[in-house]
Amino acid sequence: MCKIKALIFDMDGVILDSERISDITWQKAAETLKLKKTSDQIINKCRGTNYDDTVILLKDYYGDDFDVDEFLSLTGEYFREIEFSSGIPLLPYVTESLDFLKGHFKLALASSTAKKTVERQLTSAGVIGFFEKIVTGDMVVHSKPDPEIYRIACEKIGFKPEECIAVEDSPNGIKSAFNAGLNVIMVPDMIQPDSELEKMCLAVCSSLKDMCDYIKLNVISA
Repeated sequence: MCKIKALIFDMDGVILDSERISDITWQKAAETLKLKKTSDQIINKCRGTNYDDTVILLKDYYGDDFDVDEFLSLTGEYFREIEFSSGIPLLPYVTESLDFLKGHFKLALASSTAKKTVERQLTSAGVIGFFEKIVTGDMVVHSKPDPEIYRIACEKIGFKPEECIAVEDSPNGIKSAFNAGLNVIMVPDMIQPDSELEKMCLAVCSSLKDMCDYIKLNVISA
């Protein structure tokens, strides 16, 4: 492994505890539109993808005549209701982990969510200042699992992929970072890794605190 100079974080499910909110809003939208139940399988397939790729996956699931715009407009409306009334909580150990890592590495963010939303949510959570560069889903043609977003993030932070660690929670994110040539650490949120994903990862850590412990021992002290 090359000397690590930067960490690039996913946002949803790594920084923000937003995936659980998204699951609620997707099921609520399905009920409102009287659709067949939105299964965990399709929700998991869409984790980490941008709008355009989500459209493709949903049409494949519901059929070509499915009104994806109406469905995603509803999920967005329901999500904002929760966000603006209750806020989106940080996942455990986020602030202290970013504060520690900022002293040793450059930090960037690669999220499939749109830029306006990412900036609003990170600002509200009080952590946007940790990230020197932010790449979002509306800045790429295809988001995760395509490697494009991580390639751009590496270019923007100014380091080669092998000099960076991606911190991800989803299969789509892990495949994106791995295929872009980054080292990957998985911190699972809604999905546990299978053997295929584990082979793509330097480590699978139960929390950001455990990830920092791993980096102290295996990266900083190595």
